[in-house]
Amino acid sequence: MNGHILVLGGARSGKTALAERLATRTSVAPAYLATAEALDDEMMERVSAHQRSREGRFTTIEEPLELPQAIFAAAQSHDVILIDCLTLWITNLLSMERDVADEIDTLVEVLAGIKNTQIILVSNEVGLGIVPDNALARTFRDLTGAAHQELAGICDHVYFVVAGLPMVVKGQPPQL
Repeated sequence: MNGHILVLGGARSGKTALAERLATRTSVAPAYLATAEALDDEMMERVSAHQRSREGRFTTIEEPLELPQAIFAAAQSHDVILIDCLTLWITNLLSMERDVADEIDTLVEVLAGIKNTQIILVSNEVGLGIVPDNALARTFRDLTGAAHQELAGICDHVYFVVAGLPMVVKGQPPQL
């Protein structure tokens, strides 16, 4: 499968598993660009478990903030890059009080310029629930929704994962 892919879904929906299957089916040496920061014991264990599960299948790159630059650098030596996940990246940017809209524009610009490396982006769909009760949560939801719309516009394939099953939003069904 050619072209960039956006994989959306709720928490624990199976979106990362789908993205990993797509990446390893397409490449023998894909990169896994992880955006999580382990700020407490529980998150440290989650990150460690994810690292162990990828061992031997991916080259792991940890980058919580400078995602566009990390993608550009990884594209120089990898034919497939899986990014997991955009919502954590946006959370990280917000916590550092960065201009998230500007960062998203930079991400879209970098992705649009990458032609010889397939990018698989994983993100949580956060716009299906109730309206958040505070300004920060509403800002997060709005920025994430705007990012998804921009990214869906430049991706060739967009999948929405529910209960481990991918639904085609744009493009062709995934070849698993």
